[in-house]
Amino acid sequence: MPKISAVIITYNEEDFIERCLNSLAGIADEIVVVDSFSTDATEEKCKKFNARFVKHEFEGYKDQKNYAVGLATYENIISLDADEALSEELRQSILAIKDNWNYSGYNVNRRNNFAGKWMQHSEWYPNRQLRLFLREKGQFGKLNIHETFIMANGDPVGHLKGDLLHWPCSTRKELVARMNKYAIIGAHEYRKTGRKSSLLTPYLHLIWGFVRSYILKGGFMDGPDGLFICRIYAKSSYTKYKTLYNLNRKTHSPGVSEQ
Repeated sequence: MPKISAVIITYNEEDFIERCLNSLAGIADEIVVVDSFSTDATEEKCKKFNARFVKHEFEGYKDQKNYAVGLATYENIISLDADEALSEELRQSILAIKDNWNYSGYNVNRRNNFAGKWMQHSEWYPNRQLRLFLREKGQFGKLNIHETFIMANGDPVGHLKGDLLHWPCSTRKELVARMNKYAIIGAHEYRKTGRKSSLLTPYLHLIWGFVRSYILKGGFMDGPDGLFICRIYAKSSYTKYKTLYNLNRKTHSPGVSEQ
């Protein structure tokens, strides 16, 4: 039966990491944690699970994840974030294919929790992610935010039943701060690629982002929290393109507000 290396990147994840590591019991034959010099108890908690704990300066999400994959002993990789965990159904799906991989990689549905509630729609579910793969078949790419594993030769990928559970934030204030951070990073990444933004572009993305997430993807069915998430998602898209516009003109970046 092929062995699996689990790779995780961390920074001050003491509140989440044990749940993540517990979910890998019986799945991962090795756990590699690449940490960006945490100042909390992340390292101590990882070592309780006999994880290989490596400190490495953070240079971007995709770069950090590729570095972690490069440290793995085995070719079969499962990549998780510290605030994620495998559901029991997903665990069973992985065990079922562990000795009979029919694809070079497998997608999973990620289910996001907001303020103690599991979101069912909008951009937050199914939020499909490629997290189980043969490392020789590709690498993490795209922007250094919302990075994804990309198959080098466009190999077809399978899909596993069960959810990858994700706890991205617990309060509205935390969500606003996180989405603002991602928007600014995304703008800088876009600028590196030479992408442009006009005065009109941010407003088009604001409108389309809300329509897409709230109406087309059913965010309205998640009630008040769904409305809030879709509003912040749309405002974040606006901020990213407005920031890009300003960066190209050497001006200051706006931020996401909670209003």
